[in-house]
Amino acid sequence: MLKQNKIMKTFLVIGGSSGIGLALAKNLSDSGYQVIATYNKTAPPQLNNVSFIKYDVLEAESQLEELPEALDGIAYCPGAIKLLPFKRLKSEQLAADFDLQVGGAVRTIQHVLPNLTAAQNASVVMFSTVAVQTGFNFHSQVSISKGAIEGLTRALAAELAPTVRVNSVAPSITNTPLAERLLNSEEKITANANRHPLKKIGAPEDVAKAAAFLLTDDSNWITGQIMTVDGGISSLKV
Repeated sequence: MLKQNKIMKTFLVIGGSSGIGLALAKNLSDSGYQVIATYNKTAPPQLNNVSFIKYDVLEAESQLEELPEALDGIAYCPGAIKLLPFKRLKSEQLAADFDLQVGGAVRTIQHVLPNLTAAQNASVVMFSTVAVQTGFNFHSQVSISKGAIEGLTRALAAELAPTVRVNSVAPSITNTPLAERLLNSEEKITANANRHPLKKIGAPEDVAKAAAFLLTDDSNWITGQIMTVDGGISSLKV
């Protein structure tokens, strides 16, 4: 009976063809949920209980077609990691980064909001970074965009309560294609791992488990929160 109950729930994963988004789509499908996942440039794999559709979050006119009338949750996973000194920050690069990470989330959530409100106890999950609350060198651009995501998380959680819950996950560096440039040698992997109290790099599945928890009914009394999944780097000194 529990299995059947899960199959009746449907989640939308934006950016579900690679990295954390793919790990999340797999997690949800393996748990028996129906998943609709989007892809843009990365071809999607074949997964049980997952339907992939092409969607460009940068296109204002893009539409998510054939969604169910009631959608139990959405995770917005597209992001970017561009690290550079503050003096090299260009307004056009900042605007492009903000449009991908924040503008795309706003447009997409606005589009599916009727589907979310039609469901009971629907959930929105977005992604921040530990750099927002901790502060790291060369993270100005990503911290600006992700700081806006954290503000949006709390404001939207207040506005949509009690119908829709809204939370975010704030990971540290995770071994995904997005972070490939930062982890493309054993030396870089070791150096980044040693910065964390747990002395290892996070896997996409580590972050996906937290996102799945916040999406599903397992977290039905949690909203407006930023959950850190970071190997202890934001709060521990060892």
